[in-house]
Amino acid sequence: MGQEIAKSRFSSKDFDDFHQNLTTETNFLKQTIEQKRCSDSTFVSGLELEAWLINQQMQPAPINKAYLSALNHPLATAELAKFNIELNTTPLLLSGEVFNQLQSQLQQLWDAAQTQAEKQNAALMMIGTLPTTQQSDLTLNNMSDLNRYRALNEQILHSRGEPIHLDITGVEHLKLEYHDVMLESAATSLQLHTKVPVSIAHHYYNASIIASAPMVALCANSPYLFGKYLWHESRIPVFEQAIETGGYDGAARGPIKRVSFGSCYAKESIFECFQENLEHFPILLPATLGKASDQFEYLRLHNGTIWRWNRPLVGFDDDGTPHIRIEHRTPAAGPSIVDTVANAAFYHGLAKNLSDETISSGPQLEFSQAKDNFYQAARHGLDSHITWFDSEHVRISHLIINELIPRAIAGLESFNVSNKDINFYMEVIEHRAQSKQTGCFWQHQYRQNTGADFAQMTQQYLLNQQQGLPVSRWELT
Repeated sequence: MGQEIAKSRFSSKDFDDFHQNLTTETNFLKQTIEQKRCSDSTFVSGLELEAWLINQQMQPAPINKAYLSALNHPLATAELAKFNIELNTTPLLLSGEVFNQLQSQLQQLWDAAQTQAEKQNAALMMIGTLPTTQQSDLTLNNMSDLNRYRALNEQILHSRGEPIHLDITGVEHLKLEYHDVMLESAATSLQLHTKVPVSIAHHYYNASIIASAPMVALCANSPYLFGKYLWHESRIPVFEQAIETGGYDGAARGPIKRVSFGSCYAKESIFECFQENLEHFPILLPATLGKASDQFEYLRLHNGTIWRWNRPLVGFDDDGTPHIRIEHRTPAAGPSIVDTVANAAFYHGLAKNLSDETISSGPQLEFSQAKDNFYQAARHGLDSHITWFDSEHVRISHLIINELIPRAIAGLESFNVSNKDINFYMEVIEHRAQSKQTGCFWQHQYRQNTGADFAQMTQQYLLNQQQGLPVSRWELT
């Protein structure tokens, strides 16, 4: 969800004071990394899963305040819209039966959350974009009652100086105008976190960038918005266009966007991303957080308003030592718990393998090509063709099966993940890549086969999700 703040209206002095404190803390971080006072300990994983609350008619149910109060769970929080929530897992060392443990933890939390939803005549559903969502659902009346979100809405619209223009050309074309940021709530995701040794954090960040194209294709689960069949992962352009903002003091928008693939690889240190944050992104939430300190409250709040699809974060070990996490934001939520954990296993293994390779020989793909690959994969899913290492032009499903699954297995083995976990979750990934039955494919094919309307299709999707099978094994009528 990000940090809550005390107020939603700000003065020019608030912006000046925040910028001064942000500059101080950015310098603190540079010194902390250079003086080797940042954690260099082993890899730790975690995740955030965004989900939809829906009513019995399969429509968004804007009840998260009462729902979360009744659920009363420390790992469940509000999201932008009153019909969205976020579930978190506790950190786990990347070794042994980590993914089996992750699935058990996530399933237990999901079951408790689902049970509470049923008590309120609702259901909990994980999907990138809920197909039954209508424009009338995405209004300020359905914004969660938090200062952070009210302030973000006001500051983004103020910095733009004009309405938000959504224009997506996919299989069909969607073009419309919005006067608030609630479009963002149409896009829910799985966010994978890896605490990494700071000495190699920039390599892991670069590896995550390279891994983004196969991940977004493999996890595609957002084909429909407002009745239009757009991209396999329409969540990508929706989020990017919903939060697009201008530069400082009303300057024209530049080439670096607030939601983006990023501007380049990190060359020498992960600190380069935080320096870019300071130099190129306007402050959106100039909260008063006390004196600048090595708790990095200003830096962390500012970083939380910049949504690279791969985003470095500053956190803290149990002993208070600052650490770096890489947050991988490309997968859509869903379609099932086992798919979610398989996605995490594939990402962690692939990123580790690519990171090891970049440490020894640098990135094997130009940043511009990795970026092009990502958007091709988001548009066309597992049928997309991308340019891979040595300029090889390949279909992404074949690349996953023939090269990337073996790479992921090698990466997981280097983490000392159990063979049982590796075999089970990589089989889920392989079957999905072979069948090409992602969440996106299932949704579209089900409607093609049955002529079902969005409510009927969503109901069948929910029934399949509740049965717990991976999406590649869901039946198509």
